[in-house]
Amino acid sequence: MGVVNVTPDSFSDGGLWFDEAAAIRHGLELVEEGADLVDVGGESTRPGAARVSLEEELARVVPVIRALAAEGVAVSVDTMRAEVARAAVEAGARLVNDVSGGLADPEMPRVVAATGVTYVVMHWRGHSHDMYSRAVYADVVTEVREELSKRVDLVLAEGVTEKQIVVDPGLGFAKNADHNWALLAGIPDLAEMGFPLLIGASRKRFLGRLLAGPDGTPRPFSRSDAATLAVTALAARAGAWCVRVHEVGPNADAVRVAAAWKRAGT
Repeated sequence: MGVVNVTPDSFSDGGLWFDEAAAIRHGLELVEEGADLVDVGGESTRPGAARVSLEEELARVVPVIRALAAEGVAVSVDTMRAEVARAAVEAGARLVNDVSGGLADPEMPRVVAATGVTYVVMHWRGHSHDMYSRAVYADVVTEVREELSKRVDLVLAEGVTEKQIVVDPGLGFAKNADHNWALLAGIPDLAEMGFPLLIGASRKRFLGRLLAGPDGTPRPFSRSDAATLAVTALAARAGAWCVRVHEVGPNADAVRVAAAWKRAGT
């Protein structure tokens, strides 16, 4: 899953694809590099980010999704709003990637159920402005799995079918670095939920902190791509269904290597 942030303030590439034409061009480039899905988002969920208006989010993502879908691209929409999800699907999106798992907008599961598209239910405890205050766990893998299971049950009760659901442990969302590493190591346990598993570690802050310089300065987001590759290969080998990344080409290669390795061991 390649990322197209149609935003001025996303944490790693804010502003690069804010222009509509640039976003469309980038989405097509990601497909050429090996992306199976192109995830288009119009609202930053970086730590501390403020929400944009509904009208602004629609104006950012719908034209880009429509243009990419017209080129045959499999598009997902990264949104917490049911109205944006509905408009995105009408424009050609095939998947709704909701980082709130339906908690931010109670209408979301009903929209997804009505459209029949794939739905990513992510583990989430609150909006970006205060999510780190909620990063308290006794056993993060067990608690994330339990909370995700409850969200899935509620989504199913709204009419979404099991075959539509993908789950995401929400690395970095109300999680500190230790929580993120534990969840990555716990991919096999999370996969036992029985749903495809999406992992989004690309360029996240915990990678930059791991690779900090001698003076403790975290590595910049843009220089965390090699670490992202390692996560991608290990996540694919451990059973992840998909990885969400900024730099598609090398990560697509890493997935192919992991798949060959896994086949050889069966």
